[in-house]
Amino acid sequence: MTTTTTASTALPWSAAHRPLNRRDIQTLTLSALGGALEFYDFVVFVFFAAVIGGLFFPAAMPDWLKLLQTFGIFAAGYLARPLGGIIIAHFGDKLGRKRMFTLSIFMMALPTLFMGLLPTYATLGVMAPILLLILRVLQGAAIGGEVPGAWVFVSEHVPPTRTGLAVGSLTAGLTFGILLGALIATVINTHFSKADIADYAWRIPFILGGVFGLVAVYLRRFLEETPIFKELHQRKELSRDLPLGQIVKKHVGGTIQAMLLTWVLSAAIVVVILFTPTWLQKVHGIAPALSLQANSLATLCLTVGCVVFGMAADKFGGRITLAVGSLGLLMTSYMFYFSLPAAPATLMVNYALAGFFVGVVGVVPYLIVRAYPAAIRFSGVSFSYNVAYAIFGGLTPVALTWWMKQDAQAPAHYVGALCLLGLVLALAPQPRRH
Repeated sequence: MTTTTTASTALPWSAAHRPLNRRDIQTLTLSALGGALEFYDFVVFVFFAAVIGGLFFPAAMPDWLKLLQTFGIFAAGYLARPLGGIIIAHFGDKLGRKRMFTLSIFMMALPTLFMGLLPTYATLGVMAPILLLILRVLQGAAIGGEVPGAWVFVSEHVPPTRTGLAVGSLTAGLTFGILLGALIATVINTHFSKADIADYAWRIPFILGGVFGLVAVYLRRFLEETPIFKELHQRKELSRDLPLGQIVKKHVGGTIQAMLLTWVLSAAIVVVILFTPTWLQKVHGIAPALSLQANSLATLCLTVGCVVFGMAADKFGGRITLAVGSLGLLMTSYMFYFSLPAAPATLMVNYALAGFFVGVVGVVPYLIVRAYPAAIRFSGVSFSYNVAYAIFGGLTPVALTWWMKQDAQAPAHYVGALCLLGLVLALAPQPRRH
């Protein structure tokens, strides 16, 4: 009979409540740094969406259609996440977390590097956007294994009473990758002319990303397999059946709730952090340099917020923290979007406040990793997170681009609706876990 015993439940009180030791801190630091470098590779695309649209599609095509198709390619990375995530997670539950944790970042580095070397439409014609799409799909498959694998990896290395800090710190590392992308995009837009960016400078962030990814592969050599997986392997309690089959049969309620939580996470990250800089430029005519500077500040506050909300989850519980964070994001995001156009100082302050409350996404992995037993945890987290992100995260920019033709404040309304969903999930009953 297949067992799904969670090894961590057998820990004595002293082990479950011990403080973080030096090895825990090293694991969290290396994992967060590697995640930052990989997430940078995945999101830097969106900061140059307008430039890429002009270079990889015919010049005669309307600007809005170029942007729509560019975001379509961006969305393809999200649509590819479930397949890559499910495959990587399957072997993560069977062969070990660390192996797949390292493989995913290698699969990200090479496509990013090739993007920076890819000829444009003027050289390759229609093959240019096709090749760009293929590389984006490969990136999506890689990130599909990285994010859930990272959450599981760090949560299984620390005591259960430090899970919130662990996944919050890891999520902060991932969001720091967004900040790194924003900072480099700001430098490019500040120090290069529009002509130079279109000519060659847009390639620099992608080439750097490929190098960053290879550095992250090297760093992960110093990580160890999680104690929980080692114990499951030693006791021969690894899942003998297909992990995904157990998830579908025994964890439907938890999976549905995890997917809805991921929808909240995707709305916060994709809209407030990734989509908004282009929205500021296109709708309000804000200069690219200023919009990216404000975005960098908001993302820095997001990084801090992830750690703060993760620690709050350990102290007050995940559901209370999610409720408070959702209400805070609802208020600050509406204040930000409806204050525009605004003076640069007001733009910075309001965007920073909204960015901090986006940090409530640090509570989402805290709730998701606890929804599945250890033997199928990687597969459960990967399936629920990636399928939901593929649907909601990938299609959101396309849907908002269309919605904005009817209502320029579409991003505010979308984020507001998902904040209310977060509040509902915080108050909903806990699904039954087998």
